[in-house]
Amino acid sequence: MSTAPCAIFDLDGTLAHTAPDLIGAANDLFAGRGFPALPLSVAETTAGFGGKALIRAALIHAEQPVDEAEVDALYNPFLDRYAERIADESCLYDGVIETLDTLVYRGWIIGVCTNKPEGLARTLLTELDVLHRFRALIGADTLPVRKPDPIALTTTIDRCGAAVAKSVMIGDTDTDRDTARNAGIPCIMTSFGYSEIDVTTMAADAVIDTFPAVIDALETINARTA
Repeated sequence: MSTAPCAIFDLDGTLAHTAPDLIGAANDLFAGRGFPALPLSVAETTAGFGGKALIRAALIHAEQPVDEAEVDALYNPFLDRYAERIADESCLYDGVIETLDTLVYRGWIIGVCTNKPEGLARTLLTELDVLHRFRALIGADTLPVRKPDPIALTTTIDRCGAAVAKSVMIGDTDTDRDTARNAGIPCIMTSFGYSEIDVTTMAADAVIDTFPAVIDALETINARTA
């Protein structure tokens, strides 16, 4: 096991702005039902909670009852439509590639822990030319559990070959914050992600307003915990 510091990143709302393709897939799915088009803001407040959360939001927006059996039935068709357009409009946040390369150069091990299905996460990160930079990736369906269960995070760290005691989680929602707390590691929150809650109220170890700011935040936490 390496003694190098480790940074584990969430995907949607942390590494990449994915809401446009998520909302596009949902609107494609529901157009045939005569549902009103969902605004981008709906995806921006549900993207961090998985596809079923977006389906529920679409039903609510259309003033339809939320039947969990229907949500389950629509989930795979939604994923199919999303896979067809997964990187049409999605993009990395400014400075992501340069920041990740700087972290690796400084000796950080980096990985991804997301509640997006693993196959879709791999496809998206490949399309965005960034997958090869990460030591490990855990998705919503990689394990029997997902965030905020700490096993999702600690398994990502383990597959990176790093130590939990030397790791930090970077995310954008209370799911990420809770995951880090459950694993007993520090958490950095992005203010530009998809949280419905003001991230400055989450008692995170740091809040960043731009992605490159994660470098100083990580180095500060690493120095404090060394």
